Amino acid sequence: MSQQGAEDWWQKLYDDADAGSEPDPGDTLDQRFRSAATLMTGPAPDVPSARRAPEPDPPWPPAPPGRVPPARPSPDTPPPRPTAAERPPAAGEPARDATPAPTVPSAPAFDGPPTPAAAPPSVGSGMPARPVPGEPAAPPPGVVPPVVQPAQPGRSDPRVAGETGYARGDVVVPPVEGADARRWPPPPPGPGRVREAADVDESGAPEAPEAPDTPESPYGPRPAVRHLGDRAPTYAPEPGALPAADPAALDFLTPDTVLEGARYGTYTLRAASLRGDSARFRGEARRDLLLTARFGGGDEGLVLVVLAGGDRAAPGAREAAAELGHSVAAAVGRSRERLADDIRAGRREALLSGLQRLTDRGYGRLRARAAELGLAEEAYTAGLRGLLLPLDPACRNRVCFGAGAGGLFRLRAGRWQDLEPDGPTPGAFRFRAAVARPGDTLLLCSGGLADPLREEGLLADELASRWSQAEPPGLAAFLADTQLRLKGYADDRTAAAVWEA
Repeated sequence: MSQQGAEDWWQKLYDDADAGSEPDPGDTLDQRFRSAATLMTGPAPDVPSARRAPEPDPPWPPAPPGRVPPARPSPDTPPPRPTAAERPPAAGEPARDATPAPTVPSAPAFDGPPTPAAAPPSVGSGMPARPVPGEPAAPPPGVVPPVVQPAQPGRSDPRVAGETGYARGDVVVPPVEGADARRWPPPPPGPGRVREAADVDESGAPEAPEAPDTPESPYGPRPAVRHLGDRAPTYAPEPGALPAADPAALDFLTPDTVLEGARYGTYTLRAASLRGDSARFRGEARRDLLLTARFGGGDEGLVLVVLAGGDRAAPGAREAAAELGHSVAAAVGRSRERLADDIRAGRREALLSGLQRLTDRGYGRLRARAAELGLAEEAYTAGLRGLLLPLDPACRNRVCFGAGAGGLFRLRAGRWQDLEPDGPTPGAFRFRAAVARPGDTLLLCSGGLADPLREEGLLADELASRWSQAEPPGLAAFLADTQLRLKGYADDRTAAAVWEA
């Protein structure tokens, strides 16, 4: 088939019957498909194509709703025949009323997904498609009429946001009515679902929240932090200013509070060290030292607790306490096997001699350091208390030692016993080895807690009441107990207590 014959066959198949031999350059298959799709489903998106020129944007503002502008006919299309309403009346025929027929309002747009468009009628060979009754006739070839939505009462321009602040197509999303309205139904209640405040029962009243199942603590209620006595302490109960830090010595920063605990065999250990109210107010670092360590394991293991605290007025109190505590703890760790054997065997004299040498060696280092710094010996020193506890559950021997400020107390049958009744003696070495009894509580503390415990009966009675329970307190409760405040006592507090089962 020649090129001219192919073009004639193509024109006869897709053009009307009386078309000429020369095809319309604007009448293409893509244009006809776009015209049919626009008529059935609305205007198609403008896709750039190399086979047609881009169409200009529709005029703004749009045409008034309800009126469709007449389409411009193609030059090759014959003029449409006048309808019965437009044809002038014949001779002798009565004149027709010029009033236009009432316009039937179109159905409102359906707020939902669009229904699939019906397929266009099939095209036979050489025959044009027949119009379907009830549907608009196809426009002339090459003309795409603009589609304008009919006016609807109460509808705003869909391109303008509605009451909810947005719009989608020609559907304006209505606002949510009522503060308690839900967009989705509530999920079914289950054991793991968190009940919301808007959940209501069938009567419309809000449901009462379910009480959480909180297991009772075996240690009883947590004691409240408060002060004892009629007069409130001078300083606030919580930390205020942080101490100044040296960028070159960040490893030596001291936290405000240290808390420790352990349980071995028949005893429970609780230890705490906290900054005093005066140091918290002034932004000074905590001077007391708390060190807990376990050396070895099994029945030959040993637990060491070291407390050290310096005078608040001394310039190097914090450094002196840290140096003394670490030097004594290192010496005990190196002699751990011999010390553990002497404790289990009950060799009192050997323990006294060995621990005194370790303590004197630690204080000797402090004196040498004070001389290097050009300070007096009493300006670079600290009080020391140490406690040795064997890991062997069959051994109930407890060994305490130290020197300087501090104290050792025992709570037995609800009454406190001061095991250092003469108080701190300068230069005197403190040593005590005793066999623990079931129900005893041994308290080792620095001067910040030992002084009010000796001088204020309110504090001694309160601690005796709290620590005489069947079970030892937890870590948080023990911390609250050690920071019971009294007016006139604002130094650091460090304490270690052992409850015997």
